[in-house]
Amino acid sequence: MLQTGDVKKLDAPSSRLQSYIHSPEKQQQLYKRTLIVVVLSQIFGGAGLAAGITVGALIAQDMLGTDSVTGIPTALFTLGSAGAALLVGRLSQRFGRRSGLAGGFLTGGIGAIGVIISALTNSIGLLFASLLIYGAGTATNLQARYAGTDLANSTQRAKAISMAMVSTTFGAVAGPNLVDVMGEFAISIGVPALAGPFILAAVAYILAGLVLFIFLRPDPLVVANAILEVQNTTDNTPSELSSHSLSTNKKGIFAGAAVMVLTQFVMIAIMTMTPIHMGHHGHGLNEVGLVIGFHVAAMYLPSLVTGFLVDKIGRTTMAIASGITLLASGLLAAMGPADSMGVLITALVLLGLGWNFGLISGTAIIVDATSSSTRAKTQGSVDVLVALSGALGGGVSGMVVAHSSYAALSIIGAILSLVLIPAIIWATHNK
Repeated sequence: MLQTGDVKKLDAPSSRLQSYIHSPEKQQQLYKRTLIVVVLSQIFGGAGLAAGITVGALIAQDMLGTDSVTGIPTALFTLGSAGAALLVGRLSQRFGRRSGLAGGFLTGGIGAIGVIISALTNSIGLLFASLLIYGAGTATNLQARYAGTDLANSTQRAKAISMAMVSTTFGAVAGPNLVDVMGEFAISIGVPALAGPFILAAVAYILAGLVLFIFLRPDPLVVANAILEVQNTTDNTPSELSSHSLSTNKKGIFAGAAVMVLTQFVMIAIMTMTPIHMGHHGHGLNEVGLVIGFHVAAMYLPSLVTGFLVDKIGRTTMAIASGITLLASGLLAAMGPADSMGVLITALVLLGLGWNFGLISGTAIIVDATSSSTRAKTQGSVDVLVALSGALGGGVSGMVVAHSSYAALSIIGAILSLVLIPAIIWATHNK
């Protein structure tokens, strides 16, 4: 949570703010209402996210006629998400979650519109610039997982994180499976077929932003900080919201960041080149959409179960499970027959599941390791590192495949997954 006074005053009347400060019942009501609003926005946000994953690399390949740069689109929108993570975090710190998250989604929608225009004009420069801006939606999708935790007590935080993530599944799974439909729609209005999913992305991101801007009132972060400010000035008894952590655990921050950074790098690198790999072995857009749809479902759908397991059996255990699952995914992708849809789906499901384990356990470790006065700033900084690792993974993946093979890329991913296990064990012992 942010430092007291960092966030501007609530946009509701002062009397309304006071009613939340002194009523635990109203705080819980706002917590539940916030989750509903976040869930709705994430459904739209997931649909917007899926477009870049599914056809971003294919658009670049079509424009440039080479595989060596097909990792650049993913690198660009993940690099854009790094900058956006910092900006969304600062906007949230200054004005509250509502302004930060709504602004991020609306910016992502503008980027998607730019991709459509670049496809119409065949402008590779505009495509790359638009993908950079489009990355704001990706960052906001991830940042939204923190919004439900602002008014959550210690037994609700993992649940709040997982609910925000699982709701992304509905839109994220639908998006890739609408590739053909949106392609046909795009052609019917004179837009190249590959730009069709970005029409869906533009509408979805803008709707997600509007849902948050209109309905995320009162702002949960502003209310939470107001509660802490009043409690700090009236007594020395820590509240449920403030007592979670009284100091910063740097080793814990490193552990959480390491988990999320490594899992993001491996997931983005392998996922980015899977559509290209499938295209080389005779698979069509519909089959690509199916595989990516299963992958995205595995990234988000298990979140409620993962959140429960993270709380029950521990952050470290689930982080290690992430490394083992990613290892299995990389080995299967490298060794399985490329013409087998079953093998591809299984490998990409494991890839998404390993990422899910890593993101939720890593997020929980970060929350545990930070105090209320530094938590939001740390969250934003770590998400920048996560996005940068994804950008690096996306950029390197195309070069590795162009100069070697998809199998080699998958083996590298498997090896990096193993690195995660000793790193998390070292960081979480003798904290």
